[in-house]
Amino acid sequence: MRDVEHSIQLVPDYRVHHQTPYRLSIPEATELKRQLEELLRLGFIKPSNSPWGAPVLFAHKADGTLRLCIDYRGLNRYTVKNSYPMPRFDELFDRLAGNRFFTKIDPRSGYHQIRVAAAVQPKTAFRSRFGHYEFTVRSFGFTTTFQRAMNDIFRDILEQYVFVYLDDILVYSRTLEEHLRHLRDVLDRLHKHGFYAKLSKCHFAQHKVDFLGPYVADQGLHMDDAKITGPLPHPPSSFAAS
Repeated sequence: MRDVEHSIQLVPDYRVHHQTPYRLSIPEATELKRQLEELLRLGFIKPSNSPWGAPVLFAHKADGTLRLCIDYRGLNRYTVKNSYPMPRFDELFDRLAGNRFFTKIDPRSGYHQIRVAAAVQPKTAFRSRFGHYEFTVRSFGFTTTFQRAMNDIFRDILEQYVFVYLDDILVYSRTLEEHLRHLRDVLDRLHKHGFYAKLSKCHFAQHKVDFLGPYVADQGLHMDDAKITGPLPHPPSSFAAS
């Protein structure tokens, strides 16, 4: 979205935070080098000489792959908290009653499609054994700017037939004909503003889709029996993952 940039506002008495890189295993170091090269190639990061410097670490995903994370707790300590409201799940699920067709859309690297304002890019700097870099685009964890961008795009149709929670988009309709019309509208708006879906993570015109943990279906909301029941997810505040 060309007219939206992510900004970071610091409290008046902030202190520049920099930290020694964490120790990584050999597989983690190999994966870090690969991901850094890819992020540089895409222009999502650039070499930095910023006095800021957060350490990197990895989260181990269920499929055995590694997710690169940046430990921004030092930065978050001095960041003015954004009070932008997040959607309520209970209100969403009330609105789904009577709908029979659902599409789940996952914007491709959604967070990376919003640029970080040039003046605050140095604050996103992170350190590793392979160099010192800063983000030119938002990384996962800086959540509210992306939510605001999505709300602006869909403002006139939010909770009529589309619901957005961070980088998950749900389109819902009563009939297939109606659903195809709604879906075209949503995809056209994303394309107009420079957002693209990751097809491998999208599910189109289904009677049941997994959305934020529970399944939404024409029979109502229910949990997957294979999953441990627990509270619905909340966005992370301490770590950011690319």
